[in-house]
Amino acid sequence: AASCAACHGTNGQAQAGMVPLAGQPALLIAQKMQDFKAGRVPTATIMHQLAKGYSDDEITAIAAFFAAQKK
Repeated sequence: AASCAACHGTNGQAQAGMVPLAGQPALLIAQKMQDFKAGRVPTATIMHQLAKGYSDDEITAIAAFFAAQKK
């Protein structure tokens, strides 16, 4: 959670300039994480490294958590 909050804010409510995750569709969040994990996002900063550390089940859980947060 700390690695997510550092950039995306507590509960996914990011500061200006960062991508907010709160309230985004779970499938969208999971797909983006899978894209980072697979290296399909060449301009990623640290996300490709972070995403590789999560299993598919963990990515699904992360996506569900952020999708359930208020925008």
